[in-house]
Amino acid sequence: MIALSVNLNKIALIRNSRDTTNPSVPHHAQMCLDAGADGITVHPRPDQRHIRVQDCFDLAARLPEGVEFNIEGNPMTGPRNSDRKGVSDYPGFMALVKEIRPAQCTLVPDGDGQLTSDHGFDLKKDGDTVALRVQELKALGIRTSLFMDPDPEQIKLAAQTGADRIELYTESYANAWRRQENVEAVLRQFIEAAEVATDEGLGLNAGHDLDLHNLPRFIAVPGLLEVSIGHALTVDAIRMGLAETVRAYKAVLNP
Repeated sequence: MIALSVNLNKIALIRNSRDTTNPSVPHHAQMCLDAGADGITVHPRPDQRHIRVQDCFDLAARLPEGVEFNIEGNPMTGPRNSDRKGVSDYPGFMALVKEIRPAQCTLVPDGDGQLTSDHGFDLKKDGDTVALRVQELKALGIRTSLFMDPDPEQIKLAAQTGADRIELYTESYANAWRRQENVEAVLRQFIEAAEVATDEGLGLNAGHDLDLHNLPRFIAVPGLLEVSIGHALTVDAIRMGLAETVRAYKAVLNP
């Protein structure tokens, strides 16, 4: 079975457009779980433009036992002061996850100015630093996953950090699907990357711009354990309703 982890960033983004608690992030998390989602993902950034620090604590307190809580972020990001009324300071990614201890941390090399995650780790450059962070998290019993491009050489380096899994960054596949250009050739890159990950003893997650249209072909990637989907799922939910959308994604992942 391929697990579906729903990313709630865009639910928080809607809430943050007003001085309100509506929509409630924990409530929508429960709606997703009631509809069959297997886990919940958040990516709190230092500017807290969508998911906020308090959301992470609220979810940790309210998610049912056994539900995977996945927190994404850059492990090198330090503390930031908040300039928003009623919004707590950002304590730094590692400090946040060490206090919450989610089931999984997905480490992502995004910068403060990025609109969204747009590349995987370069472990030739950052491998030693990432490995230290991985060991800190694993010592706390937190499963670690590294956000990676479908590059076999980099994936072999990911295994050397001690990470449990990688999350394949799937935007190149989504772009090929949208343009209907070189879809099979790009998919082959992901299949080969997945095979290398398996050979290296790494579990396999995937995410970024996956949707109801391109997922049916993507699940041909061998060894896929989990996908994390937020933006497309939220957009579909506007049209279909949240519960029906979650059920639709689950049906595509596990036909």
